[in-house]
Amino acid sequence: MEALAVRLSGLDPYVDGALRIVAFYDTLMRRRVDLPALARASAGLAECVAGVGLRGTGRTIRVGPDGREAPDPAGPVSGTVAVVLDEEEIGTVWLERAGPAGPLDEVLLDRLALAVAGAVERYGPARTTMADPALVELVIGAETDEAARARALRLLGFAAGPVVRVAAVRSPRLPLDQVGGAVCPGGTVKAARIGGVGVLLASAVDRDRFPAGVRAGLGAADRPDLAWREARTALRLTTAREPVLEHAELGALALLAEVPREVLRGNPDVAALVRLAGAPGDPEEDARGNGDDREAQAPREAREAQTPREAREALDTLNTLEAYCAAGSLRRAADALHLHHSSVARRVDLIGRALSVDLTTPTGLTRARMALAAWRLLGD
Repeated sequence: MEALAVRLSGLDPYVDGALRIVAFYDTLMRRRVDLPALARASAGLAECVAGVGLRGTGRTIRVGPDGREAPDPAGPVSGTVAVVLDEEEIGTVWLERAGPAGPLDEVLLDRLALAVAGAVERYGPARTTMADPALVELVIGAETDEAARARALRLLGFAAGPVVRVAAVRSPRLPLDQVGGAVCPGGTVKAARIGGVGVLLASAVDRDRFPAGVRAGLGAADRPDLAWREARTALRLTTAREPVLEHAELGALALLAEVPREVLRGNPDVAALVRLAGAPGDPEEDARGNGDDREAQAPREAREAQTPREAREALDTLNTLEAYCAAGSLRRAADALHLHHSSVARRVDLIGRALSVDLTTPTGLTRARMALAAWRLLGD
């Protein structure tokens, strides 16, 4: 690296300086220096205050160019870079320079961030939420033996004994680690994305803390593999009105997930709903752009073939049927939809005729609820 820097220095002084900074931090990382040493070396190299802050521990280090702890208050920050470990932002590094940023400050901060991530991983505790997907798969895998499952849980940071809660999550916009931190504050929580679906393993899950726009299913079984299967089923049956479901709440409705897809699709009530509402799935979730759910791509592409008017009518139909099935009465459904009850009555009558079901009877309402749940299962 030093020989290369010498050869390039005559061509471009900036490249020469950048390569020397890279070599400087490579040496520090080979020597396995800790965070305070990294901050001191960076402050001396930059000739200004250098800072390191970690989110999980709340630790902050500020060192002046003389190698001593920088006094408060902090000066103006001239540049900052995130520290990333296992695809999760765990902290930041920055320089406090009175004037404008130096021409090589960006290179220095990039290398400092890499060195800090390495030091945190080496000396810990990193306290990252995102975990190795291979370990998470061992925990939730149906074919994993109990010894391997226990070992994987231990490597993920879970103590032996207490039950680990399992959640299946779809989060179109919010990163999975932030969802985990929100529903399990202060506890042990690990996350990974497997097969387009987010997996949360946590010591406890507060269902009321799931952020808006996130869909989640929660397993109830003590065994993680069974809990994962339950969580996936509950996730498949979530709606915009019920974005978080526990498997225990589904009751006999969970049995629909065991029915083969071709059997569901061949049921007259489900087939009628497909003709009425379009391809199975959740148009509202598609509109939010959940591109991670690859299994839903086929229904989504079919729905994209609809005209805008057809898409609006399908969404209105689904919203009306879902509200009526959830409320059980026209007036309560009208309140939920913010429409006059006579308008909802006309819609429900039209839907009932299209489905050949009398939705005003208990049997008809039950058939509609079952058909709507099966329709959602087909779209996953």
